[in-house]
Amino acid sequence: MPEWRKRIFYEGGTRDKMESVREQIKDKKRIVVKIGSSSLTHGETGDMDYIRMEKLVRELSDIRNRGKEVILVTSGAIAAGKNAVNLKDIRVDSQAESLAVKQACAAVGQARLMMTYQKLFAEYNQVAAQILMTKNTIVDNLNRYNAHNTFSELLKMGAIPIVNENDTVATYEIEIGDNDTLSAIVAALVEADLLILLSDIDGLYTDDPRTKPDAEFIEQVDELTEELMGMGKATTGSSVGTGGMNTKLIAAKIATKSNVDMVIANSRDIGVLHRILAGEREGTLFVAHRDENFDLPLFVGGLHGK
Repeated sequence: MPEWRKRIFYEGGTRDKMESVREQIKDKKRIVVKIGSSSLTHGETGDMDYIRMEKLVRELSDIRNRGKEVILVTSGAIAAGKNAVNLKDIRVDSQAESLAVKQACAAVGQARLMMTYQKLFAEYNQVAAQILMTKNTIVDNLNRYNAHNTFSELLKMGAIPIVNENDTVATYEIEIGDNDTLSAIVAALVEADLLILLSDIDGLYTDDPRTKPDAEFIEQVDELTEELMGMGKATTGSSVGTGGMNTKLIAAKIATKSNVDMVIANSRDIGVLHRILAGEREGTLFVAHRDENFDLPLFVGGLHGK
């Protein structure tokens, strides 16, 4: 077995330790959940998957009813906007035109996306609130302070903040670029206990399982080494998402250094949320290790949109 595999499974403990860490998830109080575009749309048409959205809202509402605080980071604005204006492909002559089309689609789609969430959450007697962010929200001291206060007040009110990147105004210089990273930034900002990334893959593997059938699943990562970070692939399994395993490992770095446990799990069954919170061994768990030298604004300032 390679040395890095030994570190993943055995450094600092055994299977009993893994069970113990999973058990502790039951006590998490402030939870950030991220879901991507590919999990919210039908692959055949690009239309919104309302059944899956309804299941997501029901799960989050039930978590909220158990006395936990919930924040949802959601993709889907550009995809929803493209569908609303019957735009299947963006075919333009310049990058500037492409950006303008995407931002126009986001303006249409974000409104539709939020309207859908508002209606669904209302059915379960929950109040949803919208927060749109860019890199400047974190890098600028006053903006970061105000954002933190807004999240805090919304959670005190019992509302469920729904977060997305502000694609309508974001440009290369101020965009975060993907919602895996955004969700980790939000988790760090609000001092969350747990971040759950719902994706189209079961978790972290030793290689891409879509192309390498012998790739092995990694159940728990106790130490996020540079060798592990190098395993990230800057590819995505769908035509509508922006994040691959590379962005998820960046998210894990932000979360774990900010003392937030993180789980990557498959969104094909939204019920995975309550199983994770029940301490079941679902997905890949990245164990938090606070780094007192980790500077969130400095790290975010160094990010480049993709």
